[in-house]
Amino acid sequence: MFAGRGRGKIRPPRRAILSGGELDFDREWNSLSISLRNIHTKNASSLSFEELYRNAYKLVLKKKGESLYNKVKEFEQDWLANVVRPQILEELPSSLLAAYNGAHLTVNEKRVAGEKLLRSLKSAWEDHNLCMNMTTDVLMYMDRVYCSDNRKPSIFTASMGQFRDHVLRAPLPGHESLTLAALLYQVILDQIQMDRDGDIINTALLRSCAYMLEGLYENEDEQEQNKLYITSFEPEFLAASAEYYQSEGSSMVARGDASNFCKQALQAATNEQDRCRSTLSTLTAPKIRAVVESELVKKNLPEMITQESTGVRHMLDNDRLPDLEMIYELSSWVDPRKEELKKAVQKRIVEQGEDINSTAKTASEAPLEKPAKTDAEKGDETTKAAPERPINQQTAAAIKWVDDVLQLKDKYDQVLESAFKSDQGLQTGFTRSFSDFINGFERSSEYLSLFFDENMKKGIKGKTETEVDMLLDKGITLLRYISDKDMFERYYKKHLSRRLLMKRSISMDAERQMISKMKMEVGNTFTQRIEAMFRDMSISDDLTASYKKRMRDLDGTDSQKAELDVNVLTATMWPLDAMGPLIRDGEKKPACIFPPEIDRIRQSFEKFYLDKHSGRQLTWQGNMGTADLRAYFSEMKGKKTRDLNVSTYCMVILLLFNDLPTGNHLSYEEIQARTNIPDNDLMRNLQSVAVAPKTRVLIKEPMSKDVKKDDKFYFNEKFTSQFQRIKVGVVASGNKVESIDERQQTEGKVGEERGHAIEAAIVRTMKQRKELKHQQLITEVIQQLTSRFSPDVNLLKRKIESLIEREYLERVGDIDRPAYRYMA
Repeated sequence: MFAGRGRGKIRPPRRAILSGGELDFDREWNSLSISLRNIHTKNASSLSFEELYRNAYKLVLKKKGESLYNKVKEFEQDWLANVVRPQILEELPSSLLAAYNGAHLTVNEKRVAGEKLLRSLKSAWEDHNLCMNMTTDVLMYMDRVYCSDNRKPSIFTASMGQFRDHVLRAPLPGHESLTLAALLYQVILDQIQMDRDGDIINTALLRSCAYMLEGLYENEDEQEQNKLYITSFEPEFLAASAEYYQSEGSSMVARGDASNFCKQALQAATNEQDRCRSTLSTLTAPKIRAVVESELVKKNLPEMITQESTGVRHMLDNDRLPDLEMIYELSSWVDPRKEELKKAVQKRIVEQGEDINSTAKTASEAPLEKPAKTDAEKGDETTKAAPERPINQQTAAAIKWVDDVLQLKDKYDQVLESAFKSDQGLQTGFTRSFSDFINGFERSSEYLSLFFDENMKKGIKGKTETEVDMLLDKGITLLRYISDKDMFERYYKKHLSRRLLMKRSISMDAERQMISKMKMEVGNTFTQRIEAMFRDMSISDDLTASYKKRMRDLDGTDSQKAELDVNVLTATMWPLDAMGPLIRDGEKKPACIFPPEIDRIRQSFEKFYLDKHSGRQLTWQGNMGTADLRAYFSEMKGKKTRDLNVSTYCMVILLLFNDLPTGNHLSYEEIQARTNIPDNDLMRNLQSVAVAPKTRVLIKEPMSKDVKKDDKFYFNEKFTSQFQRIKVGVVASGNKVESIDERQQTEGKVGEERGHAIEAAIVRTMKQRKELKHQQLITEVIQQLTSRFSPDVNLLKRKIESLIEREYLERVGDIDRPAYRYMA
């Protein structure tokens, strides 16, 4: 097989051949044509190729290039039409013509007859290639001069076109509509079908003929897309393949085995790719892959996914992870979003979740088996014992509900990771499905809080720190799905207060850990509301006022540069994470190192407090406070100061930059060392002042949404804001089941709180925006409140009307397009 053409170096002939008179073209051509015939008959051993080259050179030099070019073409045409083609036709099996016309042949007869034609064409093609390479060497000067100057195709290119036209595409004798090319295509398709059916074929022979088609072009431009393989054979191959895979797909669907369908579809795609590499051409690989995907997978996969006895539901119920992985791969071929697969899995998640809900509801409402009353005393004992049983029964049902949901979550987490390659789109669908059935169960918030309560009281006993952490993480995962987080907060506060006041909590560390995880998951506001039950604001206010008066009496004027408002928390009312100092290396150390100017005020208050309450110990909690700072930004237009309302940790961080020269920076490690702020809180506070776009008081290098331990921080002299006062928010992070009456009361209280929250959100929004259209106000308020609960639009409308009546808002505009204005 020959892949290229000869390209030798042109040696300039001796000057002697350039002299003399006119050449006799006919004589020179007769001599050259005899030599060309010897080349084609493989009798070129006695030829002098240098002499032949010089003769051709002289003809071109004497302006006979056109005549020479045409004569060579005529010679090649005559040779192909009258020598090569008859030889092929002589060896052509008659059975092929009969089969083409509809006669039936056995598989073996087809293979033998087809291989005979393939060998004949392969031999003719290789001989033609070899001879034309030798001829091209002889006529190299003509190609370089005449063909180039006259924009003619090289003699090699022209002869390839002649092989196409006079061998492959010339009509067969007695069959004007049939050509060798058509027979060749049919033979190749038959051979490929045999290969698909498992028969052995000569792949090397097929590859040689495919190579021949790749070497021939539709025209003399020889562009890639004009290869005969691409323009003539490939469309027939793809059409036949499409028909084959349509039939195969129908047969697979009829058998109704989704697992087997996936295996065969994947194997078919692999086989076709291998076939293109070894038998046909790699040019076809992506196209035949598209045929398999379209005709076999895309048209049949949805039915296989929803197949009742073997489809996705069956795979999920029986943990058939390899089958799910295959069906995921096939889905990714035809649908990047995997919609059909997502729908099937989501449907099954909701079905299984609703079964869990139904079981829990049935268990909690199961009637009690009351003992028979044999006498008055027995009856009295029964009356006393009866109230205890529903508590245990319903609580057990609550714990089982959470456990069942967590088991279901673990199951689908494994499916997602092992079979679905952690696909983000499917993960989003899973989350939506879990959220749907969890929020569809009216007691989900209460049951989750009871789950935490039982584990905090006795469930974590004997567990390692890692196991406790995993347990809390699982509970927090369910909290992520609950939409009415305000309802969960109410239950959690109630259960937490009982644990702490009754000292039923096994581990204060676990309580602290739980609050921290809630903060990370649902935000700082959520945890602040839980922590608020420990505060005694009236005592703190009185104590702060007394302290300020004491300072004024001592100094005459308030000489301190900062004012201090303190909330003192009583130990019996607060969990340890809000009271005691952190314990590190067995020693008590402050959770935060305050700047000197703040620490002086802290020490002053401690002295004042301990003078009043001897023997008590104050523990300062920087993570719970807030501070108002006045910051100066040198490059801000107009007024260069802004009032910042930040967390205490943020204050400690920002004050570190007071004494830092302009342009200098502090690293994360330096800030941590100088403040002793825990990494989690430090990262969140740095995010709030260095990442959040509207409160970027610091500049972080490199800039990213996450704070890392190798980051550097600069003071942002170019910070600007249209607001004088800026609030810098910190980036977030035995009991019984209630009776129907108690739950109604809880829902009523939550409803009242929601009403207040809605009103506050409306007023807050309108105070900031001054005037808004009705729909814009509805949208913004819903966005603000969605993190805590799903606001009812009708209730929201009623609250707007109430605020209008109380003259917080007024209507503007016409009735058809209502809008509201804030009334200060």
